[in-house]
Amino acid sequence: MGKINLTALRVRQTALNQYASGKIKKLPQWVDVVGEIPPAEALIRNRTAQHQLVRQRIQTNPEASKPQVVFEVQEKRRKPKKPSRLFKPVELRYEEDQLRQEFFRDHPWELARPRVVLESSGKDFENHDWSRIQQPGKRLDGESVVQRQLWLLNNVPDMTKSAAYDIARREFYKLRLKEDIQRRVAAEEAQATGANFGPTYLEIGMELENQQHEKWKAWARMEAQVMDQRAVSMSGAPELNMDKEAEGPESIALDEGATEQ
Repeated sequence: MGKINLTALRVRQTALNQYASGKIKKLPQWVDVVGEIPPAEALIRNRTAQHQLVRQRIQTNPEASKPQVVFEVQEKRRKPKKPSRLFKPVELRYEEDQLRQEFFRDHPWELARPRVVLESSGKDFENHDWSRIQQPGKRLDGESVVQRQLWLLNNVPDMTKSAAYDIARREFYKLRLKEDIQRRVAAEEAQATGANFGPTYLEIGMELENQQHEKWKAWARMEAQVMDQRAVSMSGAPELNMDKEAEGPESIALDEGATEQ
């Protein structure tokens, strides 16, 4: 093993020695700052502490008069890290991540809905009360289900994850159905007053499909003609003999006489 390089720790002393020997005419501006706040001299880097997943639950205890708040720490078995990855940033884990993954796995089309991620102050979550799933100023989406389920797990005694998921989904489906009915009624009222929304997405898709089908029919017809012409060119002589046989035995006899001469 080689010696430890302490050049960076001695940068102030080096600048002072160069100034004293006349190598530099003026001290750098950072000399006094480094003298007051010297760099750390610890040569051993400690391993960063791993982030633990903490879950809050409310459980009823027969011996206690009120439900008690219990914090559960979930330890996850991890493989030993390679030396090159030992000091990388710690992976942060939260309970919402698992709930969010389960919801969007069951409802993949919710990811296709447009969402607004812009926040005015970055603290919009402080104005949300997840004792109900619908929040003023926030559009109903999958994140509402996740936060509602997490609130049920953290505030309802003896609540399981599957039961909280069912309650949040039931409320979500009810409000989403209400939105669909309102949207359908608004479209019917607009059409009754003369509005024209044009063709629907289904009609546009069918029109594009019909266009591709017509192109395929034209291509298939051309390919069939090419195959027929190729077959006729390869079997031209047999067809000629068949035409002669259809004319009768006299034409065959005349052809034979002409060949004998």
